[in-house]
Amino acid sequence: MPELPEVETTVSGLNKKVQGWIFFDVWTDFKEMVKRPKNFLQFKKEIRGKKIKEVRRRAKNILFKLSDSKTLLIHQKMTGHLLVGKWQFKKGQWIPSPGPMSEKFNTFIHLLFIFKNGQMLALSDLRKFSKVELWRTKELEESEYLKKLGPEPLDKDFTFKKFREIFKKQKGKIKQVLMNQEVIAGIGNIYSDEILWEAKVNPFYQTNALADKELKRTYQAMKKILRRAIKLKGTSISDFRTISGEKGYYGKEKKVYRREGEECRRCCSKIKRVKIGGRSAHFCPICQK
Repeated sequence: MPELPEVETTVSGLNKKVQGWIFFDVWTDFKEMVKRPKNFLQFKKEIRGKKIKEVRRRAKNILFKLSDSKTLLIHQKMTGHLLVGKWQFKKGQWIPSPGPMSEKFNTFIHLLFIFKNGQMLALSDLRKFSKVELWRTKELEESEYLKKLGPEPLDKDFTFKKFREIFKKQKGKIKQVLMNQEVIAGIGNIYSDEILWEAKVNPFYQTNALADKELKRTYQAMKKILRRAIKLKGTSISDFRTISGEKGYYGKEKKVYRREGEECRRCCSKIKRVKIGGRSAHFCPICQK
């Protein structure tokens, strides 16, 4: 699933491309992807003519601020990613220009926005789990969906003091708490593993039992790892690609995620993989005792 660095990479790319573009039409072969309004024809009618004013991220959601006080929300879920370019519809499928867009993971196009300038925004999603919604901006901002999300880990005002206050109140294993979107926004399986390795904290540790020094290391590792991953345009181990169809580079320097049986890059012990709450956790049994 695209996590904070991948979504931030997408939003950054979109802001450089799509501001000022006006929606002209929408195509889909899977209407169920559009959740709001549930009638796809109504969705097409409401979004047509709207101008993109700004794109921002909240947790793992991409929010397009549109004209007429509307917001388009896209959550890429497990295997979705957005692409910007031009395609031609031939023999029942959208064919891109030669280049990165032709790569396999960029060809599962199930939703495509067409703009008045001839440009296109495509949602490629192998498993078709992505969620697309059109909201009145004020209604979305006041919705329980956004209000229940935790703080953004890279916000300047998210200090260690606030981090400690939140995490001391939590019960549960630190790996699971880091991934809880109502505790902290945007972190998933990849970066929780990477953060805990960097901090030398065992993923099984109970959050409310961690010493301040362990919490401090986790807080500092969180900031460091997320910023580094954004700089490298995210992780493309499987599906994620940038809006130009290219891979991110963080996967080349990941320390533990999907490295089961390989040597720890700190102490040379073998990386282990275990299950915590139904999700995989990768860690070094020596460094993260």
